[in-house]
Amino acid sequence: MPPYAGPPVASRSGDAASPLRLLAYLALAITLIVLDDQAGWLARLREQANSLVQPVWALAGLPGKLGNQVKDSAASHTQLVTENRELRNQLLLANARLTRLQTAALDNAQLRELLNVAERSGLDVQLAPILDIDLDPVKQRLVLDAGTREGVHVGQAVIDAGGLMGQVISVTGGTSTVLLLTDPDHAVPVTVARNGVRLIVYGRGDKLELRDIPLSAGVEVGDEIVTSGLGGRFPAGFPVGTITGLRPDDTHAFLVGELKPAAQLDRGRDVLLLRPGAAIRLPAASELQPTAPSAQPARAPSLTPASSARPPQQDGGSPPEAGSATVVPAAGRQLQPTQPAPQEPAR
Repeated sequence: MPPYAGPPVASRSGDAASPLRLLAYLALAITLIVLDDQAGWLARLREQANSLVQPVWALAGLPGKLGNQVKDSAASHTQLVTENRELRNQLLLANARLTRLQTAALDNAQLRELLNVAERSGLDVQLAPILDIDLDPVKQRLVLDAGTREGVHVGQAVIDAGGLMGQVISVTGGTSTVLLLTDPDHAVPVTVARNGVRLIVYGRGDKLELRDIPLSAGVEVGDEIVTSGLGGRFPAGFPVGTITGLRPDDTHAFLVGELKPAAQLDRGRDVLLLRPGAAIRLPAASELQPTAPSAQPARAPSLTPASSARPPQQDGGSPPEAGSATVVPAAGRQLQPTQPAPQEPAR
């Protein structure tokens, strides 16, 4: 093995030049620093260098800036979605509360109107809430939340604030079924309030119809139709509807009239049941303008009610007078009885 002769000569000369090069660079740097500090020679050069490097810095910081914007946008979007969901839920709750308040206000207004009708007309009536309706499009019937336990019986007339609605056709212990005027199986003896012509109103599913009107009867569009009291089923004087149209029948010997029901058959949540022996106030002469002399106020036909449905007797066993208005609420309804009208002193 040959002895070690040391590093090559060229390598040693390069190592010796490296410290000298470093010292030269250091001296140049110190010189430039001193000159720049004393005379500011490199200030303009630095400004130009900064101008050239500025786009590079902006490009280098662009990913971080975009990341921050995306993060802020995501956080803002999530916050807005959450707030929007909460506000939407609050709006739904507020609308639900408002709807309940509006429904309660409408129910209150309807009950007040029904009670006012009973008080003004001097009727002995019973308030009954509507429990259900018949979904059969051919039949026009209601189910009331009142039955034999509340004194309801078959044949009772049903009214609302507008006029006659129908009659009770079946009764159970807690419910009763009402046949509306518009049912095809229903017919009501009526009279024209203006001239007293007697006619019959038939149900037509969603409307009322007058048939066999004589051409000489003098019936006109706009005439008010009220119950005549014939047949003993409905008391006389209750509004049934208003004639909205007249046309000749197939034989052209009679007229056929279409009626707009006076009662709101498709609205409301409560009805009034007329109790037997109720005093009925006929429309005033100034309202009806009859050609014949005004008739005396008629009483309801004598029906045979259940014992619980009989009107309360006054002192001495006489039935209630026409001026008294008694409203009997159905089960579950809290109503205040109306005050009786002042009675005329005995002569």
